[in-house]
Amino acid sequence: MKYFIDKSDKTSAYLQLYKQLKADIVRGVYPYNAKLPSKRILAEETGVSTITVEHAFSLLCDEGYAKARERSGYYVIFKNGDGFAFATDESAHFTERAKPVSAHPEFPFSVLTKTMRFVISEYGEAILERSPESGCIDLRNAIKKYLFKTKGIDVDIRQIIIGAGSEYLYGLAVELLGRDKIYAIESPSYKKIEQVYTACDVKFERLPLASSGIESRALKNSKAQVLHISPYRSFPSGVTASASKKHEYLRWAKKGERYVIEDDFESEFTISKKAEENLFSLSPDNVIYMNTFSKTISPALRAGYAVLPEKLTDEFERRLGFYSCTVSTYIQLVLAALIENGDFERHINRVRRKLRKAL
Repeated sequence: MKYFIDKSDKTSAYLQLYKQLKADIVRGVYPYNAKLPSKRILAEETGVSTITVEHAFSLLCDEGYAKARERSGYYVIFKNGDGFAFATDESAHFTERAKPVSAHPEFPFSVLTKTMRFVISEYGEAILERSPESGCIDLRNAIKKYLFKTKGIDVDIRQIIIGAGSEYLYGLAVELLGRDKIYAIESPSYKKIEQVYTACDVKFERLPLASSGIESRALKNSKAQVLHISPYRSFPSGVTASASKKHEYLRWAKKGERYVIEDDFESEFTISKKAEENLFSLSPDNVIYMNTFSKTISPALRAGYAVLPEKLTDEFERRLGFYSCTVSTYIQLVLAALIENGDFERHINRVRRKLRKAL
């Protein structure tokens, strides 16, 4: 084996090991159903404790790359075939009994009002100024740093577009990618996704969900060029895409000029010890990433953001750069302050701890 822990790296040892093991699983070094090295062997090779190795295995299990078998060890459950036939186990289909989307504690009102007062005092009349078309630099910079720290997304701020909620961002994506394309959505899916595509007068297909994501056969037979998904937790089904399914989506996107619109709905509130794996970080050239502050702070703010592939940034600015930003300068500065001062992340961590304790 070849696993190595860099003591000078600020990344935790278990995360370093997790990333190395995951890379080997995806490459096929450990194929489906193969047994992973024992905790003892990995601990001796890397010079860490078996507890550290166990934490790495736990993350692999959380994300659907491996599974523990009692008194036997850890085995690979990730499938990464060239085709779709063996991509995932689709024996169980979505039913109305699927896990519902959960309600989370509200963002502390006292923290929000304190930050609002700070922004008014700090910026004064500047809060009344018009925002740049793509959003205020302060907020885009804050989102850039947050995404890199928590989700492994490393982009230029030119790729980040601020908009008033998911519906507005869906419409921008249609304008950017084209009304002549066929779009595909999960079935069932968030009602407003279908309503936006209908209002935009574009053709779309409904692809049925199975227990681990969109049915492989439906995706293979689809004529769509754009796939719109919520891989962490699809609404209203509560279905989460498996690691195998996420890679299947990306293989689909890389065949021809195709794109995935990734709505990262509710992913901040994962009970995993690390942020959920997102498709954009795996394939930044084929994915438009979207998220909002509706669940994490309040839907009343009407604020969200999209992260474009770098190759689409110039096209966006040329064709759509004239659109005025639909989020007020004041709200953007409040959001930037909440992210920069750590209150946003502290709230998320508090909720995640409560969710883990409730298990």
